[in-house]
Amino acid sequence: MRVFMGSDHAGFELKNSLVKRLMEAGHDVVDVGPAVYDAEDDYPAYCLHTAARVVANPGSLGVVIGGSGNGEQIAANKVPGVRAALAWSEATARLAREHNDANVVGLGARMHSPEEAALIVTTFLATGFSQQERHARRIAQVAAYEATHELPPLPSPPRSP
Repeated sequence: MRVFMGSDHAGFELKNSLVKRLMEAGHDVVDVGPAVYDAEDDYPAYCLHTAARVVANPGSLGVVIGGSGNGEQIAANKVPGVRAALAWSEATARLAREHNDANVVGLGARMHSPEEAALIVTTFLATGFSQQERHARRIAQVAAYEATHELPPLPSPPRSP
C-alpha cells in the first residue's frame, strides 16, 4: 500500500522510525517531510501536502505526526476529500477506518512510544472500511456538506437549553 507521511519537528524522529518500519513491512512509503530536523518548522505545509497526496492517489493512506497530533489532524482535514482521525490506541485507529473510512491518521509523538505508535499505524493501515450502510450514509452527509457548505436538516427539532 502507498502511504504518505508528514510531520513537524516534534514528530520527526517518530516519522523516520515509522517510515523505516513500514518500508520493511512492504509498504510503498512516501516521506513528504521534513527531510531534516528544524525545531522552528511549522506543521501545516507538511500535513496539507501529505493529505493532498492521499486524495490525489486513490487507495493510498496518510500519516501525520506532531507533538500531540491535534494540529496535524486539523490541518489534514482542511484538504477536501480527507477524513483524518486522531488515533491514540489500536481501537481508535481501527474504528476510524471501519466506521469513518478515514484516509489519514494523526499521531502524537509525545503521547506514544515508538512501539505503541507502530501498532496504531499498522492497525490503521490493515483495517478496511466496514461498508455498512449507516456508516456510508454518514460519510456521504459529511461529503455533501464539504461540497456545498449547506447544513443538513436536523433529524428532530433542537431542544431548548
